[in-house]
Amino acid sequence: MRWRRKYRLFRAFRRRRELTSVQNRTKQVRKGDILLFCTMRNEKIRLAYFLKYYRDLGVNHFFFVDNDSDDGSREFLLQQDDVSLWTTKASYRRARFGVDWLNWLQRKYAHGHWTLVVDPDEFFVFPFCDTRPVRALTDWLDASSIRSFSAMLLDMYPKGALDAQPYHEGQDPMEIAHWFDSGNYMISKNDVIGNLWIQGGPRMRAFFADKPEAAPALNKIPLVKWDRSYAYYSSTHSLLPRSLNHVYDESGGEKASGVLLHAKFLDTFSAKAAEELSRRQHYSGSQEYKAYHTRLRDNPDLWCKWSEKYINWRQLEILGLMSKGNWA
Repeated sequence: MRWRRKYRLFRAFRRRRELTSVQNRTKQVRKGDILLFCTMRNEKIRLAYFLKYYRDLGVNHFFFVDNDSDDGSREFLLQQDDVSLWTTKASYRRARFGVDWLNWLQRKYAHGHWTLVVDPDEFFVFPFCDTRPVRALTDWLDASSIRSFSAMLLDMYPKGALDAQPYHEGQDPMEIAHWFDSGNYMISKNDVIGNLWIQGGPRMRAFFADKPEAAPALNKIPLVKWDRSYAYYSSTHSLLPRSLNHVYDESGGEKASGVLLHAKFLDTFSAKAAEELSRRQHYSGSQEYKAYHTRLRDNPDLWCKWSEKYINWRQLEILGLMSKGNWA
């Protein structure tokens, strides 16, 4: 594991040359600031609400890697005073789907900080997030000597055809995609890396019903007290050193955990899926996007009679999708 981690750090060091700094505001970062890191391409329609959501949550500074957007994303981010921006035209796939780029930026700028690593369609929900900022959570984690915090990816979707309700820039996507699967999840343990592996939800039943083992992973560890010796191993699904993946209690107890509300399924999804399929920059030859493209031709309704309408984090805890553990 030590050599694997060193190799990931070496890859990040090499890939740093692919990044061009467009706006470096990192001198604004202060000790104790909470930082967010994100790789994206052509996400301008999502960025206004994404930034508002995480600012309200208590994030102090944003680090973006823009992978050759041509929709105005870069110009929009340059106008934001709390954003540092890098661009690249290099291969997303060869950078291990952006992980090498972010590992480098975190190694250089995030040592000693709590960091969130999320995509523009992921919204972090944690216990008491309706009344407490994310700093309350990180303070408790520090006091409890906990270095990493897990959040299951929860796919959100509308009731009806995906293109029935247009999404507008700046809008809360959960106003449209406010349904989710409360069950239908499979969990196993990866004995090599030590993390849990979760699959299921609407993507499994709607896009991978004939091959459920190929369904996307839903386990994430997005919040970490970063050290320059750390590295994400496989996206945000796992880290090295492997002790950071022990975000559950093997003794039968329950550790605190959160959820990432995943607002992928909006009316913009068909065009996004077609673009990513043509680019072929995603995992396993873009197998996931092949499945999306095939099924989206039928304009599917992901809602079913077992769908739950999202209310708040307490509902997710009751359903067993997240936990406040012993945080009171």
